[in-house]
Amino acid sequence: MSQPTTPPTPDPAHAPDPDGVELGLDTFGDVTAGPDGSPVTAARTIRDVVEEAVLADQTGIDFFGVGEHHREDFAISAPEVVLAGIATRTSRIRLGSAVTVLSSDDPVRVFERFSTVDALSDGRAEVILGRGSFIESFPLFGYDLADYEVLFEEKLDLFVRLLEEGPVTWSGTTRAGLADQEVYPKTERGRLRTWVGVGGSPESVVRTARHGLGLMLAIIGGEPERFRPYVDLYHRAVAELGTPALPVGVHSPGNVAETDEQAQEEVYEHFAAMNNRIGRERGWPAYHRGRFAHDIRSGSLYVGSPETVAQKIATTVRTLGAGRFDLKYSSGTLPHATMMRSIELYGTRVVPRVRELLADG
Repeated sequence: MSQPTTPPTPDPAHAPDPDGVELGLDTFGDVTAGPDGSPVTAARTIRDVVEEAVLADQTGIDFFGVGEHHREDFAISAPEVVLAGIATRTSRIRLGSAVTVLSSDDPVRVFERFSTVDALSDGRAEVILGRGSFIESFPLFGYDLADYEVLFEEKLDLFVRLLEEGPVTWSGTTRAGLADQEVYPKTERGRLRTWVGVGGSPESVVRTARHGLGLMLAIIGGEPERFRPYVDLYHRAVAELGTPALPVGVHSPGNVAETDEQAQEEVYEHFAAMNNRIGRERGWPAYHRGRFAHDIRSGSLYVGSPETVAQKIATTVRTLGAGRFDLKYSSGTLPHATMMRSIELYGTRVVPRVRELLADG
C-alpha cells in the first residue's frame, strides 16, 4: 500500500464537530471460537452478529457495519440479508456494509437490496462500496482480475446514477446498458447514503470526490496521521470539482476491555492467528508480540481500556478531521462473549468519553 510520508498540520476548517462525529462498529462476521476453542458454525456466527448489533443499538452506538467475504473464515457473504435481519431487531442505529464488493456485483441489484434494507429500517441504511482486499469473489462470479479497474470504475459510475432515483440511461462494457430505466424500490428519503472504502490510493480519493460520495479510509496498518494527506486531497478535489462536502470516515481494528492488559491478552492470539493466516496467502512476515505492541502504541490498533481507546480515537478524529470512526471489533476467532463485553464498553464508556475529549479539545 502506498502512503504519503509527510503529514501536514490539520486544517481547522475541517476539524470535527464533537456533536456530529459518528462512532460505529464493523465486523466481517469472523468465524469465532466456542467455549472449547473449536470454531462455531457460520450459521451460529451470523446469529451472534445479529445479537451484537442489537447490543450496539441498545448502548447508543451510531453505526453497525458488516463486511462481505466469500471464504471459510468469514461467515457473511450476503451483508444485505444480515442487515435486513438486524433492521427488524433494532430501532435507531444506522446499518450498512463494510464493504460491498461492487466490482463483482451488479449495481442495480446492490441498489435494490440496500433500498430494501432502508425500507425495513425506516431510513437507516447506507452502503460502503469498494473493491475489497480479497479477490475470491472475482472467479466465484465469473469476473476476470484483468478487468479489476474498469469493473469498479464503470459500476461505480452506474451506481451513482441510480442514487438519483430517477430514470437511468447508461452504457458501458461490463454489463448491459440501460435506457430510461426505473429501479425499485426507491427510498422514502430520496437518497441512499453512500461511501467509498479507500485503502491508500490518491486516484481512488479523487474518484470518490468526483462522484460526490463520502470517503471511508480503511486504516489497518501504519500510523493514522500518515493518511492526513488523503483527507486534504479529498477536500481539495471536492472544492475544485464543486461536489458536496461529505464526511471522511475511518475504519480500524480494536478491542475494549476493563484494562489495557486484559484487552491485549483477550485479543492477541486471535488477532495474530488471523494476520498469519492471511499473511501466508499474501507473503507477509509472521505477526508477533513486538509488532502487536507497536501497532497499539503508535499504529492503527485500538486495543485497551475504555480510556485508552477513547483517547486514541479522539486523537485520530482530530488529526484527520474525521466525521466518523468505525472500530472493527471482531478479530478472527475472538469469542462472541468477549466481543459482547467489548461492544458494551465501547457504547457505554468509550463513545461518551470520545465526545467529552473532542468537546474539550
